[in-house]
Amino acid sequence: MIRFKGLALSRGGRTLIEGADAAIADGERIALIGRNGCGKSTLLAAIAGDLAPDAGEIELPPLRVAALAQVAPRSDAVALDWVLAADAEYASLQARLADAERTGDGATQGELHTRLSEIDGYSAPSRAARLLDGLGFAPEDLSRPVDAFSGGWKMRLNLARVLMTPADLLLLDEPTNHLDLDAIVWLQDWLVRFPGTVIVVSHDREFVDAIAHAVLHVASGRLRRYAGGYTAYETAAAAEAERVARLQAGQAQRVAHLKSFIERFRAKATKARQAQSRMKALERMEQIAQLPREREVSFRFEDVGEGPDPLVLAEDLAAGYGAPEGGTPRTVLRGARLQVERGARIGVLGRNGAGKSTLIRTLVGELAPLAGRIHRARDLRVGYFAQQQIEQLRDGETPLQHLARALPQARPQQLRDTLGSFGFGGEQADAPVGPFSGGEKSRLALALIAATRPHLLVLDEPTNHLDADARDALAMALSDFDGALLLVSHDRHLLRATVDSFVIVHDGAVESFDGSLEDYQQWLAERTARRMSAQAAQLAQAAHGTDAGASQRPMSGDPPAQPTAPGSAAAPGGSRREERAIAAETRRQAAVRKKPLRDRVAAIERQLAPLAARVAEIDAKLADAAIYANGGEAASLAREHGELRGRIEALELQWLEAAEALEAIDAEHSAG
Repeated sequence: MIRFKGLALSRGGRTLIEGADAAIADGERIALIGRNGCGKSTLLAAIAGDLAPDAGEIELPPLRVAALAQVAPRSDAVALDWVLAADAEYASLQARLADAERTGDGATQGELHTRLSEIDGYSAPSRAARLLDGLGFAPEDLSRPVDAFSGGWKMRLNLARVLMTPADLLLLDEPTNHLDLDAIVWLQDWLVRFPGTVIVVSHDREFVDAIAHAVLHVASGRLRRYAGGYTAYETAAAAEAERVARLQAGQAQRVAHLKSFIERFRAKATKARQAQSRMKALERMEQIAQLPREREVSFRFEDVGEGPDPLVLAEDLAAGYGAPEGGTPRTVLRGARLQVERGARIGVLGRNGAGKSTLIRTLVGELAPLAGRIHRARDLRVGYFAQQQIEQLRDGETPLQHLARALPQARPQQLRDTLGSFGFGGEQADAPVGPFSGGEKSRLALALIAATRPHLLVLDEPTNHLDADARDALAMALSDFDGALLLVSHDRHLLRATVDSFVIVHDGAVESFDGSLEDYQQWLAERTARRMSAQAAQLAQAAHGTDAGASQRPMSGDPPAQPTAPGSAAAPGGSRREERAIAAETRRQAAVRKKPLRDRVAAIERQLAPLAARVAEIDAKLADAAIYANGGEAASLAREHGELRGRIEALELQWLEAAEALEAIDAEHSAG
């Protein structure tokens, strides 16, 4: 178990966390949430041992700790080897084995092979390859040097490397920032299966909901624990704020009553003693603690009126990158058609590298089309936020200077009002941009775009550096925006809140996608399954020198096999009575097969109920800071919490397997 006791942390002379008490049980998955700059990353650094506490202590048992690096790697090693090297013992054994083979030391070779077998070293290359595949790397990428990848892909390599590291505790700081949606879903599943403890900093509410047992909210120097994911935290925090507000209102009423009595009667001899008594009661009255209040974040995009229609029309578009000197153009998309009408709200889906950014850069005129045509409405104003947008800000200039350049005709107060609507009020409007956080620079870039009152907003991953509150503010502002929106984002909450249709970029094409985000995730899963199946067939063919699927395929010219209902005769012509009898027998057999599964589901649900109730009880106790005054009780509760979570997850897996078996029987019966 990890325990924080009276913990105080600071950076750059600023106290971030002070007097914090909390506990994390073995095997828990904890999400650290809070505003940018509140101390989440500092807390991870302290847990990793990279930063000494200013006061208090972190009790950390002997654990293998793996932390996600925040700096893009540099190496001439190929990607697969670089990720494999994260397993230090495996890498050492391989090096020693190579030496033993060169010298012909058979005894040492035998010892090393035994140890490789003990640590499952023979499967290490395939495990590393699966990690890279899950994070979106193509098979040919595995042999590319690390230095050949872009910054975002290098950060994915960092993530693959930390997941490859043998560890009991994973410390992950914003692991989803450089991932597309399918990689995020893959990472969710991987973390849920990970047997150790996970502490993750994330502003992605759906990711937190999917993986977290509990949330540690960092605000105003305090740590507060909430059971469940982000949605559960929001619900509990809102209820807590409402309760405190009621208590404060009641206390304020009592204080006013006491003060009124004192003022009226303290000068009267007959009431002086009573007045004195009430004055002492007022002095003894403890002030109800105010919950930490943080500065509200808000965005605003001005109404643009009706504007032209359609705004953009691309027909038979080929998009990509022009030819280098003496070379040929690199075409990413062919035959694309896309129409953006007034008021359209379109989400752009697709894996990283599929061509989403290429498409929108071509639509906004940053890239010239390789073929086809793009029609843009006359006097169209486009607000374009690119992933590298913040790099174009001038570090030595203030937000006010940036905005004055964008709106040279605007009055100073108009400029300040606009900046204020994006959270740059007072002194911050006059402060140099250089020291700003990534989130603050993103907000400024969005403010500069909003100032132009665009008819069309084209946003490419606008939330990468924004905290959860800023993401919510952006979602609300985009929902109120009356212009058109073209949005590329891995933030599922933002997509759900702001778009009403999707296009998908894949295999060099752009197609409309008539479905929800859940449908898209299913589509991705099916494509992945087909790809893995094809790779398995190729491996089998390579291993056996034959086409592994040949025996399952009909001969050329043979008609495809027709499915027959269970129990039906091959020849047609049965009577209706016989058909009904067969159907009844099929239903009876299905009922017989389903009964033990239904009994199993019911039994598991009966076991889960008291376990869930006890977990909720422990969560309530662990959320109370007073519990940590008694270290023994807190430690005992944290251990019990971890054990219960393990039992619940095992039972939930059994429940899921039984439920899926029931669904399979129903599907089989329906098909028959």
